[in-house]
Amino acid sequence: MDKFIVSARKYRPQTFDTVVGQQHITTTLKNAIKNKQLAHAFLFCGPRGVGKTTCARILAKTINCENLQPDGEACNECNSCKSFNEGTSLNIHELDAASNNSVDDIRTLVEQVRFMPQAGKYKVYIVDEVHMLSASAFNAFLKTLEEPPPYAIFILATTEKHKILPTILSRCQIFDFKRITTNDTVEHLQEIADKENIKAEKSALQIIAQKSEGCMRDALSILDKIVSFTNGEVNYRNTLEHLNILDEDYYFKLLDSLLQQDIGAAMLLYDEINSKGFEGDMVLNGFAEFLRNLLVSKNAKAASLLEVVEGMQEKYIAKAEQVSMSYLVSALNILNEFEINYKMARNKRLHVELALIKLNYLQQALELVIENGNVVKKKRVDAPVIYKSKTIEQTPGAPVKKTEAKVIIQQPAKEKIISPPQPASPKAANTVKEPSVKYAAPKNGNGKNLLEALREKVGADYNVEEVKDAEPLTQERLNEVWNDYAATLEAQPNKHSTYQTFRIAKLNVETDNFFTVTVHALTQQKFIEQEKTLLCDFIQRAFYNRSINFKILIEAGEEEEVPIYLTLNSRQKFDRIAEKYPLVKELKNRLNLDIDY
Repeated sequence: MDKFIVSARKYRPQTFDTVVGQQHITTTLKNAIKNKQLAHAFLFCGPRGVGKTTCARILAKTINCENLQPDGEACNECNSCKSFNEGTSLNIHELDAASNNSVDDIRTLVEQVRFMPQAGKYKVYIVDEVHMLSASAFNAFLKTLEEPPPYAIFILATTEKHKILPTILSRCQIFDFKRITTNDTVEHLQEIADKENIKAEKSALQIIAQKSEGCMRDALSILDKIVSFTNGEVNYRNTLEHLNILDEDYYFKLLDSLLQQDIGAAMLLYDEINSKGFEGDMVLNGFAEFLRNLLVSKNAKAASLLEVVEGMQEKYIAKAEQVSMSYLVSALNILNEFEINYKMARNKRLHVELALIKLNYLQQALELVIENGNVVKKKRVDAPVIYKSKTIEQTPGAPVKKTEAKVIIQQPAKEKIISPPQPASPKAANTVKEPSVKYAAPKNGNGKNLLEALREKVGADYNVEEVKDAEPLTQERLNEVWNDYAATLEAQPNKHSTYQTFRIAKLNVETDNFFTVTVHALTQQKFIEQEKTLLCDFIQRAFYNRSINFKILIEAGEEEEVPIYLTLNSRQKFDRIAEKYPLVKELKNRLNLDIDY
């Protein structure tokens, strides 16, 4: 029995003309060979399976051909071409950088470059997956790549161009390979099917081309598997079954059920799909792609983006006319959200069913309208909505709690606040008073000003208090407020030292909103800093000015003997402990502890 060779190797292109989907690159290379304008280094980059290594091998064979054709192709008949086709040529060297990525491997390659070719004009070095080389290997390769011998040509191939050093990119002639289109893939598959006497439907080949996503090697591998599965006959049904792809007829039925708001039929259809072994995320993704195709079908200019099997275009266009644009856009948003959250859902089936329920009632929830030239999403209400409310009765015997309220009244000259009454105290006895500044307040219909009208309305439950103007920050008044706060500290236990610090501190007004406090020692500064929050609030209330702030200074003088724990940071404290008690450091080292400094 002959040894089986997969189609990707058996039908690998041997000339530039047989390369599929890369005409922009093959034409450039052929013209460079005919005009003798070959670069010394090439970089072939692009997705997997699009012909990078194949073009590199064809280029290596063509430039050493003894009987080059007028169109720039190799003859495939001379000794050089035959040895190359048989794999015995000494003028081509391939290096897999994925497994030979060290500096020693590159140095070995560089040493081989010194030797001239035994036959032919050029020695070609193909480095595949060059992005896998280490940084040191790249650096070892730089000098040789920049100034190689005239007989040496380097061809680098990679799928990840962004990982290559800029110094390498600047020394190469870069060729960007593109994904192979669906039409090119289908034509190439049809040629191979004809040569192998395989019965293949065009719709099946289109499914294979879409599944390969522009990779010819994947498309040929899928074709080999389906041929083995079906014993030489490739049709639409067995291709869907083998590739585990859901038939688009299911999506058409599912959409009809959702448009008719028949949630029962939609649930039963999903149950049938689920029983065939299709996962929920595959259903969500497939249905989203189906709706995307419908959205594309609604615009004649975007029809070229519709990638479906032959004969389905008319069905998509007809169905797109029955679905509104607002439904498609909103449904795609819902499916995208559910697909993202699918992995986090514990009940996968319920997660998909919730998506179907949302899609089922989507038509009566949202609509897209055009306002002022912009598309706006609006909620729809098909019927009046009634809100029921019930008054909560007061519990018998429960005390009635008065709600505190604060009302600000804007006046031409003053601002008045109505606030709840404060507890009676000697200082607050004169809190309620008339404004000291006279002004003409607006009057209501009864000839009374607004302040009087509010007093009559609220009665005796509230007091009317005037908003005070900010007092100027003077030295005399500041000392008085400072001493008042110090008096509150004297009455508190464990505050004697703080009280003494407040008594000896020196105050100096700097600006209208700022003053400084000068003390003699660091410990005194610490005492005042502990009270700074309450002290600021006390002073700001006394002056009716929330902008007042202060800074604590230490008077220059004799150095104070400061406690050691106030001057050392965490690392210094640990070092002193370890110096005094060596066992602490030994414990840290033995347990491999990490000290948080």
